[in-house]
Parts: sequence; C-alpha cells; structure tokens
Amino acid sequence: MAIARQVLCLSAFLSLPHARSQPLRYSVAEEGESGSVVANVAEDAGLAPAQLSARRARLASEDGRQHFRLERGTGRLLVAERLDREELCGQAATCTLPFDLVLANPLQFLRVEVTVEDINDHAPVFPEEQVTFKILELSHPGSRFPLEGARDLDIGNNSIQAYSISPENEYFSVFFGSHSDYEKYVELVLEKPLDREEQAEMGFSLIAMDGGSPPRSGTMEIHIVVLDVNDNSPVFTQRVYFGKVLENAPEGSVVLRVVATDVDVGPNGDISYQISQAVSQSDSAFVIDPVSGEIKLKKRLDFEAAQKYELSVRASDGGGLSAICKVLVEVVDVNDNAPELVVSSFSSPLPENALPGTVVALFNVKDRDSGANGKISCALENQLFFSLRPTYKNYYELVTVSTLDREETAQYILSVTAADAGSPPLTTTQTFTVDISDVNDNAPVFNQTSYTMYVRENNVPTVLVGAVSAADSDVGPNAKVTYSLLPAHPTEQPPCSCVSVNSENGDVFVLRPLDYEQVKQIEVLVRASDAGSPALSANVTVRLVVVDENDNVPLVLYPSQDSNPPPGELVPISAEAGYLVTKVVAVDADSGQNSWLSYHLLRATDPGLFVVGAQSGEIRLRRPVTERDPVKQKLVVLVRDNGQPSLSSTVSLSALLLSDFSDVRLPQNSLAIEDDGDSLTMYLIISLVFVSLLFLASMAALITLKVCKRNELKGGHVLYDAGNLQGGLADAVAAGTLPHPYCYEISLTTGSGNSEFKFLKPILPSLPPQHCTMGRGTDDEQDFPREPITLEDVAPDNPAMLTAKQFNSLSFK
Repeated sequence: MAIARQVLCLSAFLSLPHARSQPLRYSVAEEGESGSVVANVAEDAGLAPAQLSARRARLASEDGRQHFRLERGTGRLLVAERLDREELCGQAATCTLPFDLVLANPLQFLRVEVTVEDINDHAPVFPEEQVTFKILELSHPGSRFPLEGARDLDIGNNSIQAYSISPENEYFSVFFGSHSDYEKYVELVLEKPLDREEQAEMGFSLIAMDGGSPPRSGTMEIHIVVLDVNDNSPVFTQRVYFGKVLENAPEGSVVLRVVATDVDVGPNGDISYQISQAVSQSDSAFVIDPVSGEIKLKKRLDFEAAQKYELSVRASDGGGLSAICKVLVEVVDVNDNAPELVVSSFSSPLPENALPGTVVALFNVKDRDSGANGKISCALENQLFFSLRPTYKNYYELVTVSTLDREETAQYILSVTAADAGSPPLTTTQTFTVDISDVNDNAPVFNQTSYTMYVRENNVPTVLVGAVSAADSDVGPNAKVTYSLLPAHPTEQPPCSCVSVNSENGDVFVLRPLDYEQVKQIEVLVRASDAGSPALSANVTVRLVVVDENDNVPLVLYPSQDSNPPPGELVPISAEAGYLVTKVVAVDADSGQNSWLSYHLLRATDPGLFVVGAQSGEIRLRRPVTERDPVKQKLVVLVRDNGQPSLSSTVSLSALLLSDFSDVRLPQNSLAIEDDGDSLTMYLIISLVFVSLLFLASMAALITLKVCKRNELKGGHVLYDAGNLQGGLADAVAAGTLPHPYCYEISLTTGSGNSEFKFLKPILPSLPPQHCTMGRGTDDEQDFPREPITLEDVAPDNPAMLTAKQFNSLSFK
C-alpha cells in the first residue's frame, strides 16, 4: 500500500511542475513537545531525502509563522514549537495549519495541511463565581430559570457534556440542552414549590463536567432567594440578535439595540440590561446601556484580530426575573492594511552571462484584509531586463528577460510594487538591488594598433626603448593584464632573444647591443592576456627600428692596400692640368649622413701638383708636370665620413712621372729598396723599446732596494717614495713601461755600426697619455700621421745614397 501511495504521489507531482494538486494531510495532537515527529514528508511526496538538500527545500506559511520545521536529512516534518489549538483556532470545529513545501531547481510547491487535534487541557469555567436567583414562592414546579453556562475552550468530547448540582436537593435540578448545533443552554428546574416562610434562602453548587479522559470540571455557586409574587419574566423580542460594524468605527458607535418586555407592572416590570462577559472576551470591546439596551463600542475593533464577537445579554426585571439572549456582531473589513511582501530567496550578485529566464528572487505577497481589499497585484517598474512571473498562488519570481552586460550597467535597482484592490488602494514597494558580477567576456585592447620604437645601435644592455599598454574593461582578476612576446609570424622560431617585455607594465627592453649593419629592424608580437578563466588575449605588432651610429670607418676598395709595395700610377710628363691620375673608391657600412664620404689630400711629395675631388675621390693634376718635379710621387689620401664624430681612413698610393713608359722598371726597384728600409727601421724601434723596458725595470729595482735600506737606517723614516716622483713616471715604473709622452731619439752615423740612444724628457709631462689611433682623424687635423720616413722621402733622386747629415736628421717616434 505504501508503494502504491508513493506512485500516485509521484504521478500527481509530474503532472503539475509547480504545485501538487492534492495537499499532504497530517494530524498532530496539541501541546506536543517541540521536535515531535509529525510525518515523513519526503516519503509521502515521493522524494529522496537527498533531493531536499539539493533543492534547498524549505517551509513557507502565509502568516510567516513557522509552527513546523523540516529535517532535510531524513525528510521528517517536526513540531517547531508548542501548539495550542485554542490559541490558534479558537472554538473552530477543525484546526488546520496550512503551509507550502518549496523546492528549487526546478521550482515546485507542495501543499501540506496539518490538523491540530484537541486534547482535554482546559477545564470548564463559569463566567461568574456566584449567581443569585430571586424566585417567587408561588413559582410552579417545572419552572425553569436560565443559567449562564460554563465555557470550555476544548471541543468535541473534551467540551462540556453534563451539569450536576451538589449537594443534591429536593427543590431544584439542572437541565442541559441545545436549541441548535451551535446554541446550548443550561436551566435550573424547580422540582418542588417553594415556601418562603419555611426557607427564605438556600444555596448549592452547579458543577459542569466535560467528557475528557480524565474529565475536568468547573463549579459555580448558586444562591436562591425566595420572593413574593413576580410571576412573569422578561422576554426578548429575538432569541439571537445579529449586527455589523466597520472595523474603523469610532468609539461610542451604536452597534445594535436589544429589546426585552415584561408583562408585569411596577417594579416587577422594570427591565435592566447587562452584558454577561464570555470567558475568552473578558476585556470586551462592547458596552450596553442598562436602560435602553443599546450596545456601543468601547474601543476600536480590528478585523484582522477578530472577525466576529458573541455576546450574552441578560434582561432582569425588578422582581428578580431575567432572560438571556445571544448577540452576534460581525466586524466588516476596511482597507486598512497595506500588502506585505515576503522575500523567500534573493540572488545577488548575478553573473553577467546569466541566461534569460534566470530567477533572481522569489517572494510572496499577502494582505491581512479580506475580499477586494485582500486581492493583490504586483508590478515591476523597470521591465527592460527583468520581469515578474507569477508561479503559485501569491508567489512571484523576479527573472531576467535579456542578456546583461556588467560593463554597461554594473548594478540594477528594481522596485516591485504590490497594490491591493481596495478603495483607495494601498501599496507596498520592495527594492531589490541586483549587483552584476563580472565574467571574462572582454579581451584586452591596446591603445595603439601598432607600435614603432627606436633604439640606437651599440646600445647598452637592457635599455628601455618604450612601452605598450592595453586595458581590459572587465574588473578584478579578469582585468589584470600581463604581457608576453610571440613570434612575428606563426611559422617563425621563438621570438628574438634580444627583446624582452615586462609582463607587469609592458615596458619593452633591448637586452643586448644591436648592430645596425647586421639588423636594421626587429618585428615582434606582444600579447596582452588577462587573468580570467579562460583567459582572453590580444596581439599587437611592435616594430623596433635600429638607428644607425657612426661606428664604421670608411673602407677603401680601390686602390687595394693589400699589395706590397703600394700600387703605383703612371703619369706622362706631358699631362696637362686636370689629368685624371686615378680614383679612390671607398664605401661606409653606416647609413645616412654617416655614410657620406669626402676625400682629402692628406700628404703628398708635391702637394701643389695634385688635387683630390672632395665628393668623387678623383685624383687629378692641379697643374702641368714639369721636368723639375720628382719622378716618384707619393700621396696619402684621407677618406672621411660625415658622422658625429667623424671617422676616417687613409690610403697610400704612388705615381711615377715618366716621359716614356718603357722605363717603368726602375721606379719599381726603388720601391722595393724603400720597403726594405722601412722593415729595418721597424726592427730598430722594436729593439729600442725592449732595451728601454729592461733598463727601467733595473732602475726601479735599484731605487726600491736603496729606499728599503735607508728606512732601516733611519728607523722607518721614508725619505723617498713613489709620491716624490712625477706621477706619470711613478706609474710607469710600477707598470714596467713608460707613458706615451716619453719619446726616443735615435741618431745614427754613416758607416758606423754603433748607435747613440738618448732618453728625452717628456715635452708635456703634465698631460695625460695620448693614444694615437691609425686611420682616424678629426676635422681640425692638419698634420700627417706618424709614419716612418723612408729613404726615398729624403733622397728621391738617388735612393741608394744617403748622407750622414740626412740620416742623422731622421727621427723615429
């Protein structure tokens, strides 16, 4: 049977995606302990206990009170607090507490109704502890005297079942009956005629007994006063009076008027009215005029607190006879309660990639008023991106209707207005602040489509040449941009190792010196990636242009300097001015103005005979050749670029002035003899330097030895140290060589194998050493480079002969 019931529940659940057609009904006795088990809701609804937690099951009641709680782990429904049926439902025949079991993912509602069963926890209570009856002695047996019955808050068998008199007497008995299902009455019945002279007063107790187990009882004392002849009791025109009153009626408003009559005359016919208070309404909101019978409001009413009032009105004449009637007052509802909006769930922040239809909030609305005053409608002010969707009864879902973009709008403030149908309508506004959380949907964007940076060649390592910058419109980690290098083309090898980019700020560095002549431009791709998941990136091309520096000396292509002896040009003696002797051809590996070359005649045997084209490098005759001009002409041409500072090279060449080209051999032999002389001079200079170094080392050792001995003799007083020497000379002694300003002069005599060496003091001893670099010059340079003077420079006419005076004038530097 249990399996069949679960199948039926599951079928009903599948047929309705949001609500169960038939509610789950349970019953529980009132006054149960908190935590008492009512039933297993998960089992009856066909749900596994694990689904309750996964779908965030919760209980929702219309009045917001949680009488029960759900144990998600087992699916059991437990009592959350002590239940008092009389407090919850009053005298209602049945006491049912409805609520909803709300499940998410998908949204589902299960109606649950729990009936609170009554227990005998209340004893009957009389409205008055003592009642006095004034009965005429002439009253006939069987006369009935109405009593205000006891009230028992329990219902059914636990309510009042019987009345009795204690102690029993022969005059009176009690009768308990009912006119209808809702109206029961108690009467005191006279069983035997009274005799005032025999007994003027008597007393006994009236006991009300309920049907509970064990039974409970209540007692009221009855005092009987026997009177003389008043044999007519007051009679009401109606047994039950009905009245209506607005809940906002002011104090003192007349609700209705009761009327009772008495056929007696005199004091026995004078009627007075009074309200007999009910047990549950001891603090009555009504008051009655004892003479007119008008029932008025003593305080303001509240329809939401009580919809009906039941009053008992007693009419008594002057002879002590009385009658009782019922007054039922219905409170008419007015629109005095604004709708209430209760939020069950709210999701914020909401990811910006949330699909349309995503539930943002779930709430229900209620109004304590009734009828049209309790009918509620909801409206959303901004319906561009969100809308309201009714789900079950008074439940609504706040859902998205279109895609969201955090970069466009990061926060939405939504106002939901609930209005009732009263006149005038009352409204309640609930504000939902929906924050949109970022999703990595934006790639970094560079501030330029491409970058061009410049670096001079021969740069220092790790020089900063520029920076790239990219921005990401996302936030947080999705906006943190890092930079990296990629090959400029997919088929290339890894990016150039000479370029690096700072991953944090995009600074671009050149890691090693570059040579413009080897690479003029480097092109790399820089990738900017964010820290999102998955990461998005963008690439940009960075073009690194190498700027040329003047770091290459001009290279002479013609005449070639590799030949030994230098090449010679033949010039006829008959040549006129402007005759083209030869052309110096040179190139410079630099570019731009660093490669613009100019040609200058640096040295010549006869400077006035030749002229060099500054731009073309052509060597021409400045004037016609004469017989007095030396046959052998030696020229040194300076080739200089236009850089700052400029670099230069020199080229040596010779020209033979011949009248007939048949005697060209003689000058060639002279050139060979000249080369032999140059080699001998070089060997002599090397020998001189070596001997000088040995001499200086010996002198340094001797001076050191003498200084040490002198210190020993004078107890450590230093008379002479390196500080007393000239600064340049002391450094030279320590290094084992002499500075460049110290030159050597060699004088040789003809026909002698001896050579005289003289050590000359420096011309400018205070100047720092000057380093002379062959092949470089400045714009202000006018002197020739220091080269050995050959024999032919001083004796061109007869290269085989050299006088002693001429030889002694030679200076090797």
